Amino acid sequence: MNNIDVKTLKAGDRFSKPVFIDETNIFAPQNVPLKQKDIDRLLRWGIKAVQCEGALMSEKDIAATVVAAEKTAPDSVSFVNYMDSPVQQEILKTYKKLLEQMRGIQDEIREQKPVENSAVNKIVDNLQNLLAKHRNDLIQLVFFGLPGESDSAQNSLNTAILANITGSGMDMIAHKLTQLVTGALLHDVGMVRVPADILAKTGKLEGEDLAKMRAHTLHSYRIITRELGYPEDIGLTALQHHERWDGEGYPKKLSGKQINLFARIVAVVDAFEAMISDRPYRDSMIGYTAMRSILSDNGRRFDPEILRIFIRCMGIYPLGSIVLLSTSCIGRVIENNPDAPLRPKVKLMIDKDGAMLDNDKGGVIDLNTEKKVFIAKAVDPKGLLKQPE
Repeated sequence: MNNIDVKTLKAGDRFSKPVFIDETNIFAPQNVPLKQKDIDRLLRWGIKAVQCEGALMSEKDIAATVVAAEKTAPDSVSFVNYMDSPVQQEILKTYKKLLEQMRGIQDEIREQKPVENSAVNKIVDNLQNLLAKHRNDLIQLVFFGLPGESDSAQNSLNTAILANITGSGMDMIAHKLTQLVTGALLHDVGMVRVPADILAKTGKLEGEDLAKMRAHTLHSYRIITRELGYPEDIGLTALQHHERWDGEGYPKKLSGKQINLFARIVAVVDAFEAMISDRPYRDSMIGYTAMRSILSDNGRRFDPEILRIFIRCMGIYPLGSIVLLSTSCIGRVIENNPDAPLRPKVKLMIDKDGAMLDNDKGGVIDLNTEKKVFIAKAVDPKGLLKQPE
């Protein structure tokens, strides 16, 4: 193991092997550029040297690894094997059914019709039962989505899925978890009371238009507590999910733990879901990019502890992420390693020669065991996967 003086490190440096702060803490993965803020952090901590078994990579070395990884990767490949097994087809069918039920509830609330909370409870119960049996498949469905733009009902359902996963990661007791999922499902229900012309605008909202949009949190709270008869905690999930950890959110500029716990969880998962979903006003991010964006928050929007739990549950490369390996194979992440988030298990989908591995029969590579193989980059699944009709 070679010692490297921290003062010699520069932003953009890459090493042929992982760089460690000590025996157990990694500073930078192999072939990943260093960032100045990370180097500055080491200096503030008084760390004088880091360790690496490899060497500083030259521009030629870096270019060679990228070319090797990309030269056989196809530009666009359609897959018919994702969500194609009988079990997966049943999961997809149930998901679509819950989606239609949620759209029906939204329509009735929009039309000022009375809605029983038993209809919402049924969606929550069925969703949690599905998650208990098929957690990984549902996470991948959140990432791949359905054809076309994501609508508010799909956002609500996906946010509820991610909230369940985060709450479970916090060992939340059953009835509290159910309340969290209910609040997540209904967190934006007040959007049905926002004027349609404001919802249709694609530019930045200002003045009265912005105030009307932000009022959706109050509409949601009233719908949840008065029209649907849910308790205060569920209503506060919707009312406060746009509050910020630093006190710069709305509607009341609450900060830190003044914000309801459920609302702090939904703030994280709703923001992440919005990043990875198609919207009329922008394209979706891939899971890795969205996770990096969430990670860069630095205590501004999100509760750092909830953020830590969310990342531990989901991984830096979330389940279902499509990745290009250093071997030129393409695969999807099927299992994360909480102790080594950059080295998940990957199911191969395209071999190094560019041939499709049909019927989901590709082998599995555990990157935590296969130390010589690493993720070269995350791949946008759009155009790579044929979506189920």
